[in-house]
This record gives sequence, structure tokens and C-alpha cells, in this order.
Amino acid sequence: MTLFEQITSIDNLFASWKAFRSGKRAKFDVQRFERNLETELFALRDDLQAQRYRHGSYQPFTITDPKLRHIHKATVRDRILHHAFYRVLYPIFDSTYIYDSYSCRIGKGTHAAVRRLERFTWKVSQNYTRPCWVLKCDIRKFFDSVDHNRLLDLLFRRVTDERTRRLLNEIVGSYTVSQRERERERARGIPIGNLTSQLFANVYMNKFDQFAKHQLRAKHYLRYTDDFIFLDQDLGALQQLIPLVQQFLGDSLRLQLHPQKVEVRKLTQGIDFLGYVVLPHHRVLRTRTKRRMLLRVSELNLPSYVGLLEHCNGFKIQERITALAQQRGEECTGLQVQEWF
Repeated sequence: MTLFEQITSIDNLFASWKAFRSGKRAKFDVQRFERNLETELFALRDDLQAQRYRHGSYQPFTITDPKLRHIHKATVRDRILHHAFYRVLYPIFDSTYIYDSYSCRIGKGTHAAVRRLERFTWKVSQNYTRPCWVLKCDIRKFFDSVDHNRLLDLLFRRVTDERTRRLLNEIVGSYTVSQRERERERARGIPIGNLTSQLFANVYMNKFDQFAKHQLRAKHYLRYTDDFIFLDQDLGALQQLIPLVQQFLGDSLRLQLHPQKVEVRKLTQGIDFLGYVVLPHHRVLRTRTKRRMLLRVSELNLPSYVGLLEHCNGFKIQERITALAQQRGEECTGLQVQEWF
């Protein structure tokens, strides 16, 4: 069975629907699609196999988590196809990644990345007895900067099936931040909100990961999406990496480092990474995250906050948010009683 046949098989489309609908069955567009589920999925399969499929438009909206993010929501039909692609392509590309790539991978994630960072700090500092310096970088407007031609080139190195390539062209080309006519030859951008964007981001940044490991020979390097960290005992060695990193990102991937988010720090100053601050012997929650918890905590979201605090030294803040949640729950109960009567 070819790659295209695996992606577009009716079994894969039904499995993709099941994965997609999890947690979304109360949404109107999902309910409307489900009313004629078999008809919709067979029609999608037929359009794909007859090469009639065209990706629909996106519904834009913004969220704050805590910074403002512009989300682009595809139709239910398109998102099911995204899942179908992801199910088949994920294992093909995941096998090519370095060990220390942690975003959107089975068995990885934020907590695994923070644990690995702690392990690196322990090794570099020789059990916290030697200096440990950290170079932390972030890419400027990463999702909006991904170059379509370079992304497709990286995808096509592993995907040789022509029909699958045409579908990838359709999905990648369905979104662009390039507005002016002269920019369209250099289309760029992948939408935050697409499942495929998680795959595409890792495929794109894997080229940098390989550069970091095999050309820079970085022994202590890890990445989560567009945040990445190098560690070394030698401050000068890390400072020398910055222009090399900038040049590679610009020349090979058309990306730029965020000028305000390139920093070299001592471990003893704390490493702010993925919501936590890593220090010798322990980690604490980021100050901004604590403030957001105190503002937003309620009895409904308290369990998720407590779960987050289990991964750091957060006993005191847990006591505070538990008390606040109980207080706010009592206030809400009082209001509900008044309104009911």
C-alpha cells in the first residue's frame, strides 16, 4: 500500500475522526459533521482519491495564554485530513529526530524537557560544583516565518509518493502570511492551531537540531518548538555559538533569533524554561505563571494547577491557590443561590 493509500484509506479517515472528535463533541460544527458522518468521510475519501480535494479557508481568532496568539481554525473536514496525515507521517519523521527534541512527540513533552535540562545542569556543573553557563534562544515569529519551499523540500526528502506530495502542497499552501504579489514566490507561515503545524515545525527545526549536534558538536543541547538551550562550563564557548546559530538559521531556514530573547546566564541565576525556573538542586514555578494562577484559580481549574505544581517546589503557592479556589467557590455558590431565587 502506498503512502497516499494509507493516508486516504477509509479506515484511517475513521480513526482520524475518532482522534479529532475527542473533547470537541459539544461543538456545533463537529455535531453537524457527525450527523452525516459516513457520507462526509466517504465523500472526503472520494475527493482525495480523485484529486478533487481543495483545502478550505480558515477562521481566525485570538487567545491569550498568556501572550496574545493568532489562531487559524480550519474546517472539520480539513482537520480530519490533518489527523489522517499526522497518523501516517508522524512515525516516518519522528525516527529522524534527535533524542533531545521534546515538542509534540510521544513520550516527550514539557516536563520531560525540564527534567532533561536539570540532568544537563547536573552533568555540566559536575554535581553543582563547577560553573554552568546557559545560552537560551527563541526564534522571532517562528510560525509566521516558516518558508513553504524549504519546508516542502524537507518533507519531500522522506515523502516520494507524488500524490502525497500534491496533498502536502495543498495543505502547506492553504495558509500564508505573504500578502503582496511579489512575496508569493516566497510564501511563508504555518497556522497555529493545525495539527499538521506541530509536525511541520519539528521537521523544519530538525535541520537545525542536526546542525547543533553534528556541526556545532553541542553535547548539551535541547529544543522545544522554537525555544532551544545550549549548556557549557565555558562562557566564551557559548558566546561564540551565537553568530554561528544566527547565520545557519538565516541561510538555511530563513529564520531570525528574537533579539530580546537571546541570553546567557549562570545556572545560579535560574533558567526560565517552559513555565519553570531551574536552579541548582530544585525548580520553582515562573513568577508570571504564579500570578496568573492567583488571578484565575477556581474550583474547576484547581486540579490542573495542582498537577502543574507537583513538578516543582510549589507547596506554599499550592496552599494559597487552594484557599483562593475554596473562597471563590463559596462566593460563586452564594451568587447562584441569589439568582436562582
